[in-house]
Amino acid sequence: MKPVNDTFLRALKREQTDYTPLWLMRQAGRYLPEYNAVRTRKGSFMALAQDPEAACEVTLQPVERFGLDAAILFSDILTVPDAMGLGLSFVPGKGPVFEHPVQTEEAAAKLFVPDPEERLRYVTDAVRTIRRALDNRVPLIGFSGSPFTLACYMVEGGSSKDFATIKKMMYARPDLLHRILEVNARAVTEYLNAQVRAGAQALQIFDTWGGALADGCFEEFSLRYMKRILEGLIKENEGKRVPVILFTKGGGAWLEAIAESGCDCVGVDWTVNLAQARARTRDAVSLQGNLDPMVLFAGEEAIRREARRVLDSFGETGTGGHVFNLGHGISQHTDPEAVAILADEVHAYSRRYHQRKA
Repeated sequence: MKPVNDTFLRALKREQTDYTPLWLMRQAGRYLPEYNAVRTRKGSFMALAQDPEAACEVTLQPVERFGLDAAILFSDILTVPDAMGLGLSFVPGKGPVFEHPVQTEEAAAKLFVPDPEERLRYVTDAVRTIRRALDNRVPLIGFSGSPFTLACYMVEGGSSKDFATIKKMMYARPDLLHRILEVNARAVTEYLNAQVRAGAQALQIFDTWGGALADGCFEEFSLRYMKRILEGLIKENEGKRVPVILFTKGGGAWLEAIAESGCDCVGVDWTVNLAQARARTRDAVSLQGNLDPMVLFAGEEAIRREARRVLDSFGETGTGGHVFNLGHGISQHTDPEAVAILADEVHAYSRRYHQRKA
């Protein structure tokens, strides 16, 4: 058995670490040739995601290739609404599409909380399979989309540039949207708890579209329901606390409120200054982020320079914890060598900020 690397978990809990841990959102994906080989073999994204052994294989690929400090379950945020019977498919050139969008009273009334060990068993089986394969070399992150982000796809029927349908519902029929979000919050809570019981050691809630909301609406329609999830999550498993990361893309305006939600770590995108974020949150939570993913296209010198800039911005760890990540998911067009350079720079340069005080 290889030595246990719990640096990521300790950083989330703002404990002393020897360096800043690194993982990347969407780290198992189309930029990796070995991932594409497995996806081609399985025939489709969903066929891959629904095969626990194949999901395990691609989950481990970036960890083993780059020496990352955490693995993240290979799955999709839309597994939950798919399990509600909305008919998810991935259309080339269009992305995710739901056969039965939720735009009426009748559609909302049909929503239910799926049993994750029944309708989403392939996910919990994948978690168990990955944990066995990792053998505690690094921690495993489980995840879900936030209630509002899931609702965006459910109400729009798929991806959207302006979220016109869900925003119309939000302003004209807030009661109807709240009903959808209530079911989503209960479903996400059950789903994440099932992942923890299966072996996930940390959780991330992806509030990808929360930043599209107006001030006031974010608190009412997104943060409110993420708080409910946090209240209902399993706090400890295998004798250890299970830390939770909240990531709201475009959520810089609400950093203080997010930090006070009950989460352990706030993920931030590249528009946020980490030094200012630490001051605003008073080191009450750890921070995750926040390199612009496009830096990975700029060559070795720029990658190393910008990685150092992010680390310098966070500065001395002290009572604060920093998990290095991108400000959003890695692009499918990224050269894997760029990720190797990033991992090398973060692991080497960050050690200056983790010197133990005499």
